[in-house]
Amino acid sequence: MKKLPHTYSVTVNGFPKNNLSVYAAGLTSLELAPPVQFDGPGDQWSPEELLMASVSSCLVLSFRAIAKASKFEWLSIVCESSGELNKVDKKTKFTSLVSKARLVVPLGANPEVGEKLLNKAEQTCFISNSLSCKTRIECEIIQQ
Repeated sequence: MKKLPHTYSVTVNGFPKNNLSVYAAGLTSLELAPPVQFDGPGDQWSPEELLMASVSSCLVLSFRAIAKASKFEWLSIVCESSGELNKVDKKTKFTSLVSKARLVVPLGANPEVGEKLLNKAEQTCFISNSLSCKTRIECEIIQQ
């Protein structure tokens, strides 16, 4: 990892009626629209879904780094993050976020260690640490 602080920048282009276009240096652009819940078309990524994707991917990448440093063998991981958007004190915001991680480990691996490392990844995930809502992880460890 490079020395902190890090800076990340994106540019969003928007017009009165079209989808938004999101750009970042060196990356493929994304098309975004409001989700169905905000009367959007439901066929494009939304900011809300991108936030959940950021939480899930940060958790998985954090786990990967922690597992590597711990020399813990694993086969695959699937992480699904779901957030609840609600109104609090006249502000609409995410009020809770649950990440469900399903970790597949080889036979003979200690599932308790896998769960411990997943919990450590959740505690060190800087995306969820940056949110004001309550976050938690649910772990499922499968030996294969």
